[in-house]
Amino acid sequence: MSQAVSTMGSRHGVGFDTLFGKRARLRVLSSAIGCGVLCAWLSAVAFAQGAPGAPPALPVSVIEATPITLPNILEITAQAEGAKETEVRARVGGILVQRLYEEGSTVTAGQPLFQIDPEPFKNALDESQARAKQTAREAARLKGLFSQQAVSRKEFDDATSANEVAQANLKTAQLNLAWTTVTAPVSGLSGRAQRSEGNVITTAIDGSLLTSIYQINPIWVRFGLSASDTSQLPDGRLDPAQKTEVALLLPNGKVYEQPGKINFLSMFIDPKLGTQQMRAEFPNPRNQILPGQFLKIRLTTGKQENVFLVPQAAVIQNERGFMVWTIGADNKVVPTPLKMGTWLGKNWIVQSGLKPGDRVVIDQIIKIRPGAVVAPTLVPLDTTTTAANARDGK
Repeated sequence: MSQAVSTMGSRHGVGFDTLFGKRARLRVLSSAIGCGVLCAWLSAVAFAQGAPGAPPALPVSVIEATPITLPNILEITAQAEGAKETEVRARVGGILVQRLYEEGSTVTAGQPLFQIDPEPFKNALDESQARAKQTAREAARLKGLFSQQAVSRKEFDDATSANEVAQANLKTAQLNLAWTTVTAPVSGLSGRAQRSEGNVITTAIDGSLLTSIYQINPIWVRFGLSASDTSQLPDGRLDPAQKTEVALLLPNGKVYEQPGKINFLSMFIDPKLGTQQMRAEFPNPRNQILPGQFLKIRLTTGKQENVFLVPQAAVIQNERGFMVWTIGADNKVVPTPLKMGTWLGKNWIVQSGLKPGDRVVIDQIIKIRPGAVVAPTLVPLDTTTTAANARDGK
């Protein structure tokens, strides 16, 4: 068989090996030409995009950093308390027989609130009255005898002293009977009863408290400034001589219609809380603010000069702090660390880290890598502020 193939090849003047090698060289040449055409096409596309061999520049929006002056605003969690919180305590002991007021209602000064069993005190009063009458008669009798020198000076003095003691005991018995009806010492909003009918009331500290009365117009709101709060204030503290505007934020985020004023400013740091304790006073004619309610205080004092506003979405926070992407002259992004203040609407207040004219990237944040080339588009900064979006910075 092989001889036949060889003979046939020889007959046509071409060997089998020669024919096979030519066909293989043709296939290799065709592949090389195809690869060259493909590479040339890719190079042309890359050249048309302006960066041979590199991905296209990422389109981003940027703002231009512009220094501004802003009022210094702090928002602190606070708690309301009555301007006067008066404890209603029993002055005499006994069995509580009746509560005379509706818990939570408004009471007036002198209004009866509780009734302690008066019968033992009535008996004590009757006894004191009888004793006082007896000593008064005896003192009057001895006075006449002493004027006639029928009794000694000592006998007359003893009778006079006994009468004075009896009269004092009579007044005490009268007071004790009156105190069995416990009245409101001041006007205000009543609290819940601490004792119910049938309880034994004593005059000890832990047994005499019956209820409390809260005077809530005006209402007081107590709060404290931490070290991070005071660091944002001029000179690191709240200056009592400087005008400070005080506003109250309700739980629904709205600003309370009545402005307030600071009526207490502690001059030392509370060692337990680590804060400087303060208190503000607000009119509360409709009893809209209740004691114990948690709210927020907004303090506006002094100015922040040469600060910048950056959208919250542009700021990256990690274990090292805060940063943004800025763009250099060659349109390459650079990570820029910042020192932050508080939020103002949709923006962060940047205290340091930026320079006037810096271009800050505000979108495509997660797609950017250090040194990447971007195609920036300048957009205006949204400076809309809302109370609901404002909060303390960290």
